[in-house]
Amino acid sequence: MIYLITGGERSGKSNYAQKLASELSNSPLYIATARKWDSDFQTRIDRHQQERDERWTNIEEEKFLSKIDFSEKTALIDCVTLWLTNFFVDNKNDVPLSLEEAKKEFLSIASQKNTNLIIVTNEIGMGVHAETHIGRKFVELQGWMNQFLASNADEVVLMVSGIPVKIKG
Repeated sequence: MIYLITGGERSGKSNYAQKLASELSNSPLYIATARKWDSDFQTRIDRHQQERDERWTNIEEEKFLSKIDFSEKTALIDCVTLWLTNFFVDNKNDVPLSLEEAKKEFLSIASQKNTNLIIVTNEIGMGVHAETHIGRKFVELQGWMNQFLASNADEVVLMVSGIPVKIKG
């Protein structure tokens, strides 16, 4: 099963996704896609790790999720926005190339056997219009990837003010 959990910033996505993973498995994987850009971000990462108990296995992978064996496992991938940022930066803001590489990585993990994938993403296009050209390009990348993920997901949940609203499945 593929679950896509989407919504705005601080809408309750990660909390909902963690509860779902805990319901589906006694030993879920947590796949952190964040790059440690600065000490503030490291503090945020540390806080999120402390929220999960000993049942969780934490794996840090910035881009190449296909390195991970998801077969027969429940995995929470948090989050697509940070994951796409890594492609976008490494590809010098090339939207088509970043989208192609991210789709390829997703398809490689989605084809693994008997896997529950819980994917957290952001609806950044619902917020303030990006001020910069690069920001607008990233919003496009995120929107296209979200559409691709949603089309491949069995269930899609939109988080609104901490409330899950099932929109597919």
